[in-house]
Amino acid sequence: MTGTKEALLTSAVMEYALRCLHEGDQGALRDMNFGPKEISALQDLSMGDLCHLETVRAHCLDVVLNREVYWPMLSQLKQRREAESLQHSLIQADASLDMMQTFFGMSGREYTRLRRTLMVRISTGRPAEPNDEEIDRIWAAWRTREDKLQDGLLPPEEYLHIHQETGAALRAVWRQTRLGLDFDG
Repeated sequence: MTGTKEALLTSAVMEYALRCLHEGDQGALRDMNFGPKEISALQDLSMGDLCHLETVRAHCLDVVLNREVYWPMLSQLKQRREAESLQHSLIQADASLDMMQTFFGMSGREYTRLRRTLMVRISTGRPAEPNDEEIDRIWAAWRTREDKLQDGLLPPEEYLHIHQETGAALRAVWRQTRLGLDFDG
């Protein structure tokens, strides 16, 4: 039998309470209004009892939304989702490992896994050097964004925009701007 939504909620909270009990987190149990009697009864639950929770059609909980935690949590999830989407876009545009390490601290293993997951063709050998015209387009696009520089770097999405705007390979954009900055600096 598939559990009801009430059973799913109760089961999840009871599993959380059992974990708190196992880890000795008495504060979390108190915050959920578990007193000494409830904790004692919780200790007596068997695995079978937890399985039978799937059949309850009511719950023993008083669920309250904490807005002070809810909104920052959603904001953090949104930021993570946007960062992940940006990483995917950069990888799909053939960002180099160096670029991904610089912006996201990405390991070589994670970089390779993500490229495979996104089915990005693995390039072999050194990427072609940009010609003079491409270099001029890269630097022209770079100069229009210099006000966004922080510690000599643009935000990662700006490199993606330069790639899209100039038609130059993202690897070439990254390499050319890094070489130019290292040379200037």
